Amino acid sequence: MTNSLDDRKVTSADVLSYLKSHPDFLSKNPEALDILVPPKQQNGRKIADFQTYMIERLKADKTEAIETAKEIVETARHNMNNQNRIHRSVLRLLECTTFEEFIESITTDLTTFLDVDITSLVIESDGDKIPHVTLPGIRIVPAGTLDKWMAGRTILHQSDISGVEIVYGAGAQLVRSQVLVRVDVSQKTPPAILAFGSRDPQMFQPGQGTEQVSFLAGVVERCIRSWLHLSI
Repeated sequence: MTNSLDDRKVTSADVLSYLKSHPDFLSKNPEALDILVPPKQQNGRKIADFQTYMIERLKADKTEAIETAKEIVETARHNMNNQNRIHRSVLRLLECTTFEEFIESITTDLTTFLDVDITSLVIESDGDKIPHVTLPGIRIVPAGTLDKWMAGRTILHQSDISGVEIVYGAGAQLVRSQVLVRVDVSQKTPPAILAFGSRDPQMFQPGQGTEQVSFLAGVVERCIRSWLHLSI
């Protein structure tokens, strides 16, 4: 009985025979190049130039590594800029000396600091009178609206949309992306959200980080409770 490859020592001829039968071996198993010693370049002979191939592969790996590093640096820079914007916004809110100034700061100063086009504080109403409802920048929606919009989420990023007038008023036509952040002031107050709208369709996108905007919403909640002398 003829011995199989499993029963005898594999020779160079066996390897060459296998490779001839499987010319796509290196394409399917590129990791083999990491353990092979390639021949030096020999022009004029039918020898596969593995050395050149590996050099080109190293160049490609280097290019990929550089691009990855650039993306990481750019992401870190973007996150730092966002963090600085949030910090400036919080400091401005803490500087307000009246509740009216505080609400105005939310809808004007935050718009500037966060580099968005429009900001609104949206509050649900079930028909009862809501204190300070006449302040500019506060938008009123029917009871149950926010739960329908948010669908159980505390933060909602949306890209490539059209702004809604009930949220942004006359500025709705500018809005092409938005982030809606739930504001839970107190059990005694109606549901509310902060709405940030941008004319850039891709400024806010699903999957973006939420930590920083969550922190800002938490500051707004605590400030409102303090101004209105409310408990949690």
